[in-house]
Amino acid sequence: MTGVPFVLPALAVLALLILFPVIYTGVLSVTNEQGVFVGLANYRAVAEGRLTATAVWNTVYFVGGSIVFQVVLGTLAGIFLNQQFRGRAVLRSLALIPWVVPGIVAATMWAWMLHTEFGIVNHLLTSGGVVDRSVGWLTDPDIVMPALIAINVWKLFPFVALMVLAGLQTVPHELYESARVDGASFGDEIRHVMLPQIRPVLVSVTLLLMIWGLNAITIIYTITRGGPANRTLVLPIYIYRQAFEAFAFHQAAALSAMFFVFSLVLVWLYLHAFAAQEGRP
Repeated sequence: MTGVPFVLPALAVLALLILFPVIYTGVLSVTNEQGVFVGLANYRAVAEGRLTATAVWNTVYFVGGSIVFQVVLGTLAGIFLNQQFRGRAVLRSLALIPWVVPGIVAATMWAWMLHTEFGIVNHLLTSGGVVDRSVGWLTDPDIVMPALIAINVWKLFPFVALMVLAGLQTVPHELYESARVDGASFGDEIRHVMLPQIRPVLVSVTLLLMIWGLNAITIIYTITRGGPANRTLVLPIYIYRQAFEAFAFHQAAALSAMFFVFSLVLVWLYLHAFAAQEGRP
């Protein structure tokens, strides 16, 4: 018991910053403005809300689309950066720039680059004859979400590349030599040597990307604030709107609790699917 008094201050801080807000959110979700217990009334109101289904679909779309391209591009970049070529160290450093740039800076930069009238992207496309007129990257309801997914992929795929590169550094060189003796091509090495060896890394990275994506708010809120026409309204922004714009704190708390359960279900499904592929119960 000697060490208990030494960790009590840290536990008290954690309880104050994490445990208390969680408990208080749960209390808010089952009470009304007068503090009267209302049971699941707030949950029912949120579930029947006009924008709830839209926010859920947009969240799944944004997170799923981002993860697929982040993992694919990041894995390819990590494999490329693991090869021997001149200037590899410099290229490895440059590849990390999107990841180390603060989210608010990256979002503001891309907002200006994709601006319909003044953005450099439309200027290059129109001046090069690729398109006849400027594209509304952030105003067209059919284009805005893929554009935000592309920005999110640009921001985080270097992290995947870094983790894949670190994983590839631990692969024994004898495995490559054995594969080459058997006549394996570079593609065969990727499929039968590299990917199986870095599989745990990819699982962990994908799980992190899922958690980060579900809580992502900086890029979307800075660029579109959930618009146009709620096409980029994701659950974190919807919770923020409910709490600090509509001042419906109790419904926002209920939505937060539902979002927490929703996130846990997605994470559990992912881990369960991975365990099934590994043959574990």
